[in-house]
Amino acid sequence: MNSSPGGAPPPIFIRLRAIGLDLPEVREERAWTGVRRNIGRRNFTHGVALDGGWPPGYARVAALDSGCVCTFLLGRQRCAAMRFCRAPFFRPVWFPSIAGVVIDASTDWDKLGSLIRESYRVLAPKKVAAADE
Repeated sequence: MNSSPGGAPPPIFIRLRAIGLDLPEVREERAWTGVRRNIGRRNFTHGVALDGGWPPGYARVAALDSGCVCTFLLGRQRCAAMRFCRAPFFRPVWFPSIAGVVIDASTDWDKLGSLIRESYRVLAPKKVAAADE
């Protein structure tokens, strides 16, 4: 699934898909850019490929011209943790409870999977989220 004019690196999007679609009642859809995963109608993770500074909002907050990023939801207080204010993490300005990470060769996929699952549990109905535990 390409997410920008230059296309997204498929292996990264395949790994993100495997993490997200492993959770109960999740569906994947193309977003205005990139690919997002939803529980019901609510987006809990969004993968975006950056290419030459496009899309500019993501490129600016991630301080990245080209590459891939993934955003996820955490509680507002959890997002305020200092770890989400320094690389490879970043804090988009559009929501107070959203954080993101630059995905590259040094990405800890186990940690990213934990953050995506945590994001899922923020939005999923309690009964559905309990099925993931």
